[in-house]
Amino acid sequence: MDRTEFHYDLPAELIAQQPLPERAASRLLVMDGDSMEDRRFSDLPGLLRAGDLLVLNDTRVIRARLRGRKPTGGQVEMLLERVTGTRTATAQIRASRSPNDGAELILANGSSARVVGRHGRLFLLEFNADIEPLLEAHGEVPLPPYIRRRAAPEDQDRYQTVYARDDGSVAAPTAGLHFDSELLQALRERGVETVYLTLHVGIGTFAPVRTQRIEDHRLHSEWCRVTPELCAQIRRARQQGGRVVAVGTTTVRALESAARDGELEPFEGESSLFIRPGFRFRVVDALITNFHLPESSLLMLVCAFACRDRMLAAYGHAVAQRYRFFSYGDAMLIQP
Repeated sequence: MDRTEFHYDLPAELIAQQPLPERAASRLLVMDGDSMEDRRFSDLPGLLRAGDLLVLNDTRVIRARLRGRKPTGGQVEMLLERVTGTRTATAQIRASRSPNDGAELILANGSSARVVGRHGRLFLLEFNADIEPLLEAHGEVPLPPYIRRRAAPEDQDRYQTVYARDDGSVAAPTAGLHFDSELLQALRERGVETVYLTLHVGIGTFAPVRTQRIEDHRLHSEWCRVTPELCAQIRRARQQGGRVVAVGTTTVRALESAARDGELEPFEGESSLFIRPGFRFRVVDALITNFHLPESSLLMLVCAFACRDRMLAAYGHAVAQRYRFFSYGDAMLIQP
């Protein structure tokens, strides 16, 4: 397939730049087969069934953006893609000129990082101090590139799910941003069980599909974990007639990666699974997701889940109805 088959026109003013005051106040476009309905995210408990199993990604976003300078004074911005050791990481670097191997990057607190190599578009960095406390003290929330402002103090809370607990992501699993403690309690009272897996989202999630044929695109790798306990819970829910409802494309990728050999099995490791039209879903029955960029691998995933023509029609409806798009935007519930 050609990547342009996944294009849609999006007015720039529909890209959400700020979160709403209340998480669950977002709009929710409900797709049920061929039908569409405009609802609120707070309506979710009435849209799911007792016995459904809601699977969420409990990754926690780290303060992955660091600012510094070169010894010559030039400004440098580092976005850590992955922390690989106590004092080592891979990162994207923005500077007037790309640093060479051996270059020293000086941080605001006097710490420094040295470039020790490259892997594709990523730089390999070695810090002279432990990274975890450095990020906590001086790192910034790594807001996505389409949010045209610097991170504010409130982003430390709002660009994080209320159930985040496992450090490692440099982008939020944004479908989960709509849940608050009251909504999770309402789901439990409805008889919907909530369970967790982990997938650490990398900056590759924002990488465009550059190949004309989508089959030629190679997806970035991300670490994920699906536990034996979660596999058992999914089997039990299925046996009792419940659906597996994935919250976010990251959850879909983790679950379907764990079922690549035909049966759902515990899995821990790297996944570069690229889900596109023609993919056979083995685990996920329904999906809660935000709206995704035109021609992106995430849009291709949801088109694989619910038919490209229906999905693009839903996106056209969302644009016409002035939904808010992307990370701080509104959501969809897709029931194919």
